[in-house]
Order: sequence, then C-alpha cells, then structure tokens
Amino acid sequence: MKELIRFLKSRIFWINALVIFIVIIMSIGLVYKWLDSFTDHGNSVSVPDLKGMNIKKVNDFLKTKNLSFKIADSSVYLLDQKPGTIVEQDPQPDEKVKQGRTIYLTITRSSAPMVKVPALKDVSLRQAEAILAASGLRMGEQIFKPDLAKNAVLSMMINGRDLKAGTDVPKGSAIDLIVGDGLGNTVVTVPSLIGLTYDEALFVLKGSSLNIGSLFFDGVIKDTLNAKIYDQNPAPDNNTINQGDAIDLYLRP
Repeated sequence: MKELIRFLKSRIFWINALVIFIVIIMSIGLVYKWLDSFTDHGNSVSVPDLKGMNIKKVNDFLKTKNLSFKIADSSVYLLDQKPGTIVEQDPQPDEKVKQGRTIYLTITRSSAPMVKVPALKDVSLRQAEAILAASGLRMGEQIFKPDLAKNAVLSMMINGRDLKAGTDVPKGSAIDLIVGDGLGNTVVTVPSLIGLTYDEALFVLKGSSLNIGSLFFDGVIKDTLNAKIYDQNPAPDNNTINQGDAIDLYLRP
C-alpha cells in the first residue's frame, strides 16, 4: 500500500497522467474535426421560397445558392396560375440543407386538360354558374332571348359556335349561355320614336321591353343622347313586334 502511495506521488506517474490527458483531449478534438468534415457542418444553406416563381428562372437562381432542382410533378393545373409556375417544393422554404442539395418541385402543366361540358339546358342561370365552376369551366356572356322561362338556360355557345353537352373543351374555358328573358313571344305595338331624342327613345323602348337595333347617323353628331330621331324601322304605323325585338334608329343633330 505504501508503494502504491509512493508511486502516485512520484514524478513518473504525473508525467504519464499528463500525457494520457493530452492524448485524450487531442483525440476528442480530432473526432469533432472529422465529424465537421463528414457532415459539412457550417456549410449549410437556407432553402429559398420558390413558390410562385416560373420554372424557367429557377435554374440560374438556385445556382447562386449552390442548390439544384428536379421536377417531381408537372400534372397540376390551376386556372389562376401560368404554365410552369412552382406551386409546391420539398424541402420547404427556410429549411437548412447542405450545399448542393436537390430541391424537388411541383409545377403547373403547360396545357389545360380537357373536360366535358355539363348539361345545362333548362337549368337556372345561378345553378348553371355553379355547375360550370364545379366542372372547371367559367360562365361567359349571357345572351337573352325571348322565352317564357326567365333566366333559364336555352342553349350554350363557345367562341360563337353552338355547343352540346358532353363536348370536350379545355379546362377553364368560358361558356356563353343563351338564356330566356321571361317575356316569351308577347306582341307589342311599335312605339313612335320620331321627334324624340335618343335618350328619350331609350326610355320608351325600355318601357316596351324592346331593344335598340342599328343606329344610322345623318351628319356629324357630337352629342348622341341629344340627337333627334327622324326615322325608324319598323315604322310606327300600327305595326306590332315581339317584346325583346330591336328597332333601328336614324338620327341627326
């Protein structure tokens, strides 16, 4: 026991202990340095927010961040986004990743998918708008025609052509609707508009559920509303027309 105590107090013991302590400290330092090198610690970057950016601009942008990308999905179609717009990314914005990491992107497709036009005949205008939206389509112009079924869809058109239910059209297309005005074929007497101003004629025609047809001007007219009507077609000589029909007007200063 005395020998052990003498050894622990000896210079040789303390020198050996110091050497062992230094070796341990150096070993721990080397291990940390190796781990830093292996994990690329201190060289991480923050993932930028790419959502809303066009895919054509991403490559040059990510090069400045020492990152790369791959398109994971390009089948998404959104009405309010241009083709090639980034709508999702992985990893998410502001995540810390190593330099050179690949960012996986979801982008909108370059062309609209085709959808079938729903059957809208005899459906109300409000219902038709909801059905079109549910089908990925938009309601275009509403063209009113004489029919007793007020605000009921009579037929459909696209780009000026008649359209049948079940026809394939690009998603997001605007569908024009021919709608009943609720007036049907009610007959009214052609009002006399000669001598009235254009503004007064508009009031009379609205009261008779008639429309303005073609306008013919005699001379230079600066104020259309106060221009005088000197002729009309059809003439007011006890003629009758259907409500919703139009009357051509001839005007002069």
